[in-house]
Amino acid sequence: MKVLVLGGGVIGVASAYYLAKAGHEVEVVDRQGGPALETSFGNAGEVSPGYSAPWAGPGVPVKAIKWMLMQHSPLVIWPLLDPAMWRWGAMMLANCTARAYALNKSRMVPIAEYSRDCLKVLRAETGITYDDRAQGTLQLFRTQKQLDGIAGDVAVLKQYGVPFEVLDRAGFCAVEPALKLTQDKFVGALRLPGDETGDCHVFTNRLAEMAAALGVRFRWNTRIDALQVEGSGKGGALTGVHTDAGLLRADKVVLALGSYSPLLLAPLGVRIPVYPVKGYSITVPITDPQFAPESTIMDETHKVAVTRLGDRIRVGGTAELAGYSLSCARRAAAR
Repeated sequence: MKVLVLGGGVIGVASAYYLAKAGHEVEVVDRQGGPALETSFGNAGEVSPGYSAPWAGPGVPVKAIKWMLMQHSPLVIWPLLDPAMWRWGAMMLANCTARAYALNKSRMVPIAEYSRDCLKVLRAETGITYDDRAQGTLQLFRTQKQLDGIAGDVAVLKQYGVPFEVLDRAGFCAVEPALKLTQDKFVGALRLPGDETGDCHVFTNRLAEMAAALGVRFRWNTRIDALQVEGSGKGGALTGVHTDAGLLRADKVVLALGSYSPLLLAPLGVRIPVYPVKGYSITVPITDPQFAPESTIMDETHKVAVTRLGDRIRVGGTAELAGYSLSCARRAAAR
């Protein structure tokens, strides 16, 4: 079977790799000049199935207002005249209930755990390296109220057998010695020892090389314009993709374009609850290892992740809803 994979980020490349292993003819199409140059490029580097949780949850609307009023706001929303943004926001608000949160998290955690297990198998089979570490993730709480509020998440972790530890100051300092200098800022932490970290950009590029060795063809610098559908109504068949290089035909198409996926699906009458959220990160070399984290530290108050990637540190944070704008907010970048 011939398969077109649209998108050369980590999801697209991983899909292509596994499809090729299964014996299919695979071609990846992406507008960039190589793998993982957009969303997969500078993310926080966390492989954290235990922290898989929906944004929508009880109390989130009130928290969102408080976040936006903070001096170093972890959430920025630009009010746009974009119906898709308001639809997405309305759906999110509708899911900010205890029942919806529990249901959505119960779906997310098993899938994330399975994905992490697949990554372990892939690493064992291929020897792929990407500044990876398997030393867990530490979520830090600055107030007792925050620490007490993890009861619901802990219940889900117990339900699915995800290892975890609730740590006091001495406990989280033992795990991350660099925190001894600032331990008084935090009252406790939740640690998930089964979580991992790694450089998504490095991983995707190395997996792309392995996929190419299996026969996957990569068509870079190719703009994707529209999906080709033959027939009408529910009986229509997706048979190809219109690009600036012409019509590319296939038996099946995998859509791995992240937030751009709704734009391609809309002309077909398919609406999915996906909207772009912009994040910011900075990556710097480690100058003194004793003051660097061993893995990933997450600050619950400021929604910032500090991740060790080999001899580098990456700090990621801020969720900005600005539509499809690629501009960098100076206020966020200067933090």
